[in-house]
Amino acid sequence: MDIQIYKTTGCGYCVKIIELMNRAGVEYTDYVVGRDLTLEEFKQQYPLAKGFPFVIIDNQVIGGLIETVKYFVEKKLVSSRKK
Repeated sequence: MDIQIYKTTGCGYCVKIIELMNRAGVEYTDYVVGRDLTLEEFKQQYPLAKGFPFVIIDNQVIGGLIETVKYFVEKKLVSSRKK
């Protein structure tokens, strides 16, 4: 599974997406907008992105934190049950 995460510094949801990846035990590549690429480059590459984090899995745009959680639950990578 090829996971790319685009995030920004100081983004609380971006911290949570990394926690989700660690909980699921999956490898990922993260890019910090403003360090690894400019905001303009990001917007040019992903004009429909609405915010951060922005997740792509196996070349499929997943979206933000909520969409990624739903994807992981559907693929049984994490459980939706509370401990």
